[in-house]
Amino acid sequence: MKKIFIYLAFSAVVLTTSCSKERLGDTNTDPKAGTITDTDPNFLLTSGELGYANTGYTQLLYQSMAVQGLASTLGYYGNGDKYVNTSGTIGYQARQWNEGYTALSKLDQAIKVATAQDANKFKNVIQIAKINQIFLYQRISDTYGAIPFSEALMAQAGNVTPKYDSQQSVYVALLTNLETAINALDPNAAATAGDLYFKGDVAKWKKAGYSLMLRLAMRLTKVDAATAKTWVEKAYAGGLMASNSDNMIFLTDAGYDDTRNASAGALRVTDDFQQVRWSQTFINFLKATNDPRISAIAEIAPAGLANNRNLDLTGNNAAAIQVGMPNGYDLGEGATNIARAPGYPGASGTGADAAVLGNYSRPRSAIYIAQNAPVVTLSYAETEFLLAEAAFRGWAVGASAAVHYSNAVTASLTGLAQINTVATIDAATASAFAAAHPLLAGQELKMINEQYWANENATFSFIESWINWRRSGFPVLTPVNYPGNVTNGTIPRRMIYPQTERTANGTNYLAAVATLQGGDFLTSRVWWDVAN
Repeated sequence: MKKIFIYLAFSAVVLTTSCSKERLGDTNTDPKAGTITDTDPNFLLTSGELGYANTGYTQLLYQSMAVQGLASTLGYYGNGDKYVNTSGTIGYQARQWNEGYTALSKLDQAIKVATAQDANKFKNVIQIAKINQIFLYQRISDTYGAIPFSEALMAQAGNVTPKYDSQQSVYVALLTNLETAINALDPNAAATAGDLYFKGDVAKWKKAGYSLMLRLAMRLTKVDAATAKTWVEKAYAGGLMASNSDNMIFLTDAGYDDTRNASAGALRVTDDFQQVRWSQTFINFLKATNDPRISAIAEIAPAGLANNRNLDLTGNNAAAIQVGMPNGYDLGEGATNIARAPGYPGASGTGADAAVLGNYSRPRSAIYIAQNAPVVTLSYAETEFLLAEAAFRGWAVGASAAVHYSNAVTASLTGLAQINTVATIDAATASAFAAAHPLLAGQELKMINEQYWANENATFSFIESWINWRRSGFPVLTPVNYPGNVTNGTIPRRMIYPQTERTANGTNYLAAVATLQGGDFLTSRVWWDVAN
């Protein structure tokens, strides 16, 4: 995947003419930068796609912990694990905003360059870039609420203080724009070399686009069920992902810093490697049904502190010995010391070589710390879970909720092999598990969304896991009430706007805060996040 680096290096040069800062507007000029006439827009498309897919600490420090996929005793993971403001908290709360708008800017440049050079030749580059922008706007809005949209990316035109659009209006525009982009994809147009998801395959992009439409529509189930139904049925009629071969998987490149798997890079830091573990909530959920994913994704490190620190040593992935670590504990001297947690399994090793967390299950190293590990951004399993819920609601999506649910569970298990073949669960095992655990009457929403959560956690898609948990209310999580937390023992439901917005775009920032259910706090709710 060396061309990833080539594309990103080139796009960095182009973007020196329009560098997106936290204010979405500061501009630098480089006399050596590429121009709109001599730049291949494919380079910019690649960089924009990477900006969405490769999240790293952006999702690990808050969402992975808040939704109880992972747990950690390490201080800066307390942001999400314990809801405390630790060092660098404000910066991490702003990362989805800053990284998202940077990626949006690159995609905007791709569209402008392609349009200026030859809109017909680069027709699919333009449409694929627009679809990727919709992914980004959806994530940013779901994370913060009202966001700059209609006036975003206008710094070159002189607007460095864009207004914030309401989340409702953003969603209306995203659904409409997505339909337009899907319909404009042209299988007869020139190849799209910069697309690292599907290599420009229009049929795949249509399926991905309609599956994104389904995701967007299902966000509205509590706030506007009629609109949700309309767009869900339109997405289904358009043609959704039909198997794991349709999954949106971004291939990373271990050869260069900018293109390595960012989550793997974070977990390779010594302290992170020793202190980040699968949560007790997640492992207990899998163990309750003897889920085959346990041994595919979890392992106990070899005994001893030195072995726990060794990135080259694999652990024991036997399902029977896996133990999840509870959220809300630390390595301090007080009552929240992990050794005082109920069911503490004890340290591994002895004396100076004792590993305090050594007998808790960590993400399997062969899968999750590989720096070229693929990133799953949208999957057939996710699509089928959403269809299962839509069918339960009585909407026209073909099969019954039970059939869609079975398809989703099976795909969730077998799809792990796309991250690494060591996580392979064969089709027969997956089908047998799905058959033995069918959708039960009276528990539909609970079971569908619990499995959705499990799927997103297993693929390290923690932002989506957190967002759908907020929408659905499942699984029912027990919040942590750690001393000094800033949420009164409530799991964060959004991120706080970047501080720079308060000073650089204050009037528009205050107008946006007024649209939130509770103000600019971690506990406030965005427009579609209606309380159960």
